[in-house]
Amino acid sequence: MVYGLGKRLQEQRLLKNLSQKEVASSVGVSASIISNYESSERTPSVEILMALARLYHCSADYLLGFDKEENDPFIDVSMLNKEQKKLLQHFLLSLAQ
Repeated sequence: MVYGLGKRLQEQRLLKNLSQKEVASSVGVSASIISNYESSERTPSVEILMALARLYHCSADYLLGFDKEENDPFIDVSMLNKEQKKLLQHFLLSLAQ
């Protein structure tokens, strides 16, 4: 288990005012699995970790403990098509110059 992952998962869920059942339904697992993740009895797969990061609007790096700040920039672009993602990437790169 990744140190602190369960605690950060629980904190994010509570910040979003979600129940374990609601989170479970959103990511496609049972509520008992979410409980196991939060109590550090199990470690989520990469796919579930990514789904949780999207749901909580934070980075997977934050959940894993690499980034200490939960408010690191995270933009969910899953609703954009390929061309829109490309335009957004060009726009963001132009800002960095």
